[in-house]
Amino acid sequence: MAEPGFWEDPEKAQKVVADLKALRRIYEPYQELLRQIDDAEGMAALVAQEPDESIAAELEEQSKSLLPRIHALEMRSLLSEESDAHGAIVTIHPGAGGTESQDWAEMLFRMYTRYVERRGWSTQVLDLQPGDEAGIKDATIQVDGDFAYGYLKAERGVHRLVRISPYDAQHRRHTSFASVFVFPQVGEDTKIDIKESEIRIDTFRAGGAGGQHVNKTESAIRITHLPTGLVVQCQNERSQHRNRDSALKVLTARLYAMRLEEDREKLNSLGGGKKDIAWGNQIRSYVFQPYTQVKDHRTDVVVTDVQSVMDGDLDPFIDAYLRLKEPK
Repeated sequence: MAEPGFWEDPEKAQKVVADLKALRRIYEPYQELLRQIDDAEGMAALVAQEPDESIAAELEEQSKSLLPRIHALEMRSLLSEESDAHGAIVTIHPGAGGTESQDWAEMLFRMYTRYVERRGWSTQVLDLQPGDEAGIKDATIQVDGDFAYGYLKAERGVHRLVRISPYDAQHRRHTSFASVFVFPQVGEDTKIDIKESEIRIDTFRAGGAGGQHVNKTESAIRITHLPTGLVVQCQNERSQHRNRDSALKVLTARLYAMRLEEDREKLNSLGGGKKDIAWGNQIRSYVFQPYTQVKDHRTDVVVTDVQSVMDGDLDPFIDAYLRLKEPK
C-alpha cells in the first residue's frame, strides 16, 4: 500500500485493503494463539523440571482457555466467502396459523437476540410488527459484529415447532412454522447502486398495539424495487426519515444477497458444484411435546436441552453446518 501509484486505481486499491483486512482477521488471532501455546509449553516444561503448585494451577487454567480459542479459530477459518465477515440482516416471518405461528416467530426473535448477546455482537431492530393477540407478524434485525453473517447464514430456512398450544383450551398439540432469512450487510468495498428511478416509496401509518405510541402520521415506509419486484418496509421508528434509511439498508442487503446467489449459481453451472445446502424448506424441528428435542435436518445434530437452545445456544447446529459446507 505504500508503493507509489497504489491509490491511482481506487477500486482496485479498496479491494486489496478489504482482502488484507480479511486475512488479518485470521492471521492476527492465529499468531496470538501461537504465542499463548508457546507460553503454555514453557510453563509445562518448567513444572516438569521443578514442580510448583501455583504455576501448575495457572497452567491448568490457561490450558482450559486454549481449547475454546482453538475451536473458535478453526470455525472462523471455514468462513471464506466474500460476505462472511460482514454484519447481517435477519428477518423472521410467521407461517400460516395466526397466533400460534406469530408466537413462534417471537420465540425465534428472542432466541436470536440471546445468541447475538452470547457472541458479543450488537443488534438494532429495524422493523417489528406485533401480532394481533400475541407474538409478532414480522421482525427485521440488524446484527453488527465480525463474521455475523458467516455464522448466522446457517439459520436461513423454515423452523418448525411442535408443542401443546397455550392458546388451545383443549390443550392439543400444534405444529407451527416460521421462516428465517439472513442477508449480508453491504461492505464498504461493495458497490450496490440503487437509482431513485428504480424504486417506489409509499408511506403509511404504523399499525399494531401501543395506544398513544401508534403513529398518527404516515411515518412507516414501504419501498418497492421495480426491476426485481423486491418489497421492504420499516415502521419501527417514529421518524419517516429513519424508517426510510432502514428500509433502504434492508433493500441494499437483499440486492447484494441476490447478486451473490447469482454469482454462486454461475460457478456451480461452470464447475458442477453442489447447491447451497442452506436453501431447504425445513431446516430444523423444535419439539416440546411429547418429548423434548431440537433436531437439525441438514446435519442430523440433536440437542435434548430445548431450553438452552431457546436461550441462544446455537453453536452445535451452526458449527455442524459450517463443517458440512467445508470443501472436501
